[in-house]
Amino acid sequence: MNRTLWMVVGVISILGGVFAFFNPLSASFAAEQLAGFVFLLVGILQFVALFRAHSTIGKVLAAIGGVLGILIGIELLQNPLQGILTLTMVIAILFMATGIVRAVVAFGLRKTVAFIPLLISGLISIALAIMIFTSYPQSATYIIGVLLAVELISNGISLIMYSRVQPPLIRNI
Repeated sequence: MNRTLWMVVGVISILGGVFAFFNPLSASFAAEQLAGFVFLLVGILQFVALFRAHSTIGKVLAAIGGVLGILIGIELLQNPLQGILTLTMVIAILFMATGIVRAVVAFGLRKTVAFIPLLISGLISIALAIMIFTSYPQSATYIIGVLLAVELISNGISLIMYSRVQPPLIRNI
């Protein structure tokens, strides 16, 4: 891609992030519906893999993955509010688990420069999880949308910065 295209994609990403930030509930619903379609697609692709698997175990795993993907996808698409509640709880659990792991790993690196940044990162993840847990289910109305907004804005900024960097020498190949 050329620089202008990276810049345009970055600006669009930032604008999407700003819109998501100002309407996090709509962004949460959009993200939940997208997740539903992705699960449905992955489930269907698992069934395609079922017919290409050579071993019995591969076929069984593909069938189980296909059924689960399709069922989860249908459930998310049919009941978006429940899907948002579930995804919010999964996010909180993920934040808590990764935060604890980072903090434990940080203490294993006490005498290195990575200790403080890793510990802070872990504590932030734990704090975010606690914030989500303590305000659940109200947090479900905005947390996915806010996280999506932050990701889109961060992505947009990085793409704009990337568009301003001189491409590597490989471009002439």
